[in-house]
Amino acid sequence: MTAILYFREKWMLTAIFASAVAGLVVLFLFDPAQSGVFPPCPLRFLTGWYCPGCGSLRALHQLLHGNLGAAWALNPLTVLLLPFVIYGVASHAFFEIHGQHLPRPFLPAVWIRALCAVIILFGVARNLPFHPFDSLAPREISIPRTGDVTPQTVRSLRQSSQTP
Repeated sequence: MTAILYFREKWMLTAIFASAVAGLVVLFLFDPAQSGVFPPCPLRFLTGWYCPGCGSLRALHQLLHGNLGAAWALNPLTVLLLPFVIYGVASHAFFEIHGQHLPRPFLPAVWIRALCAVIILFGVARNLPFHPFDSLAPREISIPRTGDVTPQTVRSLRQSSQTP
């Protein structure tokens, strides 16, 4: 009976890993800003407000393509918290495979509450219509793809970077 459970758990881990890789491949291939593959944010769709996660898929897409600046412009909180999320997922996967966790730092409850407060405040601040908070709203940065660089695109990028 335990052998059946062991194989079921390993099969489940393999399925989860394969699903995650497939999701990353789809996110790499299809730009969430231009393709219809990914659904819109429900809060943004219903209210017009940005949630703390708005722009996260587009930011992850940009990170997969190596565009840190564009990812930061879309959702800085995602860029800051992603390494911690990756470590947590890796630690859990390591535990499931090897039976022990990666080193786990102890987080006092006050830090967890502070993180929740930061996420909520980020969601509120990115909807404020004045400077500097308006810069927290997701915005597109046009990055020319390989082969798309023409004198006109270089000129327009220079002009857009010089405008205040």
